[in-house]
Amino acid sequence: MLWDYHDLHHAARRCDVGIGLGSHDLGVAVVAVDLFHRGMFPHLVFTGANAPTTVERFPQGEAVAYREYSVAHGVPENVILIDTMAANTAENLTFSRALLAANGIEVRSVLLMSRPYQQRRAYATCRKMWPEVDVVCRSQALGLDDYLTSIGDPKKVVDMLVGDTQRVEVYADRGFAIPQPMPPQVRKAFDRLVAKGYTSRLV
Repeated sequence: MLWDYHDLHHAARRCDVGIGLGSHDLGVAVVAVDLFHRGMFPHLVFTGANAPTTVERFPQGEAVAYREYSVAHGVPENVILIDTMAANTAENLTFSRALLAANGIEVRSVLLMSRPYQQRRAYATCRKMWPEVDVVCRSQALGLDDYLTSIGDPKKVVDMLVGDTQRVEVYADRGFAIPQPMPPQVRKAFDRLVAKGYTSRLV
């Protein structure tokens, strides 16, 4: 229920820039490579420092790891910009925006790439922090079971899925994102998972 809630089902379309949001999920770089080679954007930004959930997986930093993967898979190094300082989604977007402006890249549309269960929050944050751009969200197209296998740590993924669901409302209340609807069945599923102890990523 929560997995489906976070998938916005946006169709990929050509945008001025692709922005990959740092996380523990290398799938962000995988989908960025695919979309670049499909001609969906001419410029690519990876943004992300490190966090307790990513430092072991990407000791060089999230954005750096994504760039290394992308270059190794045929994305020209000169089309990639990286921000290695952002520690949250609002900073991802704020710092990416500043980086693009500093490089003289005009942005009217953004193809925003994230781990699958960050889509809704990423969209809501972008609409708040960068309201003048048209934003499309994409993630690696995996079902929940396949995603859990790819990450290899089901408890961590479900904890983070629960945490992202909470943040949809909490961050809107704090002014970091625009409000998003939360159907009763999603709230019920969230409450059940919290009751079962998936709480390590709650605010």
